Amino acid sequence: MSAPTTTRGWSPTHTLMVVLFGLGWAMDAFEVTLVGNVLGALRKSFGIGPNAMSFLLAAWFAGLMLGAVGFGALADRFGRRRVFLSSLLLYGVATLAAAVAPGFGALMLLRLLAGIGVGAEYSAINAAVAELAPDANRGRAAALVLTFWPVGSLVASVLAWLVLSAVPPELGWRLVFAAGGLIALSTAWFRRHLPESDRWERAPRAPLSRLWRECRSRLLLGMALDFAEASGYYGLSAFLPLVVLPALHLEPVQLPVFYLVGSLGALTGGLAASMLLDRAGRFVTVVGFYAATALGTVLLAVLSGWGAGALLPGFALVNLLATASWIAAYPTFSELFPTPLRATGIGGSVAVGRLGAAASPFLVGWVGQSSMPAALGLLAVFWLLGAAAMVVWRRTGGVEARGVALEALAHV
Repeated sequence: MSAPTTTRGWSPTHTLMVVLFGLGWAMDAFEVTLVGNVLGALRKSFGIGPNAMSFLLAAWFAGLMLGAVGFGALADRFGRRRVFLSSLLLYGVATLAAAVAPGFGALMLLRLLAGIGVGAEYSAINAAVAELAPDANRGRAAALVLTFWPVGSLVASVLAWLVLSAVPPELGWRLVFAAGGLIALSTAWFRRHLPESDRWERAPRAPLSRLWRECRSRLLLGMALDFAEASGYYGLSAFLPLVVLPALHLEPVQLPVFYLVGSLGALTGGLAASMLLDRAGRFVTVVGFYAATALGTVLLAVLSGWGAGALLPGFALVNLLATASWIAAYPTFSELFPTPLRATGIGGSVAVGRLGAAASPFLVGWVGQSSMPAALGLLAVFWLLGAAAMVVWRRTGGVEARGVALEALAHV
């Protein structure tokens, strides 16, 4: 298969690229949602408290940081293809091994390794899609790939719901981990048909220090957008098992229903972002969705006092807006970095974002112990920070990249 060029229009090769990259992204979402669905079962299986579960989430985010930064530089040095193949293999093997983890310590280590694999995906896939897609459809292509995230989340919710309803929880979580690992390894096998980016050339070195000197404002924008969305999104994910589950006394088997409905909302949000990025432009789409997510989170705080029945549709709405926000953000900052530094810039942005993602579950759990609305208000602040960062970018001369060739973007 020859690499698609960006001078031609959309082709079947681009469609295949979206599907195969998207399947890997779906596996990443499968992993994240999977753990959220089985947190209750894990707590019972290992006899651990909510603080221990926060450490499990922190191990995952630490892996994401390591993978994003380390493999981002490797993707600029050795190519996107080698990294997006090896990353999915690492993730698949670690997730499969988690199914037979003998204890909580082993599970934490395997979550760290799986996180490294997913962090590598962030850097390599976003760089490859930006470089392989036609310039006129770059936003749509990148957003469609990312929209596979809610698809993976939806599949994980359904699988966890069915398995946890049919078998004992201490066996169910192991079965869903095994399924996730096998599906990821199968996806890696098909992904080997994807080409290397036709824009990539071996870079002698691509350190963050060079990126900081040459593209500081772009890197700061990427860091701000990713920090805001990761803090808000993963804080929202932690809100259910760490705050809602204990406060409303829900059974673990009921939790997948929340994620199932939320995933349907997220899928709608991803499709909305894919339609708007190349039509309304990056600035309008990103600012609009970030601000709307903040308002939706405030609405969810109001609904939190009305019980689980009111929280369910509110959670779906906020998931729709939050997913549209981060799916719009990734193509926006990924395309701004010059090609020799693109994966490194994405990795640096994602790494800073994971700091917020790692801290947010602790903050949400701590604040949520005394006030559910206050925890959601905290998440709304994160989303407003992202909207403000985009406004500052444009007010200080930042470019609107809709339809602009990557080579031209590197010089404006």
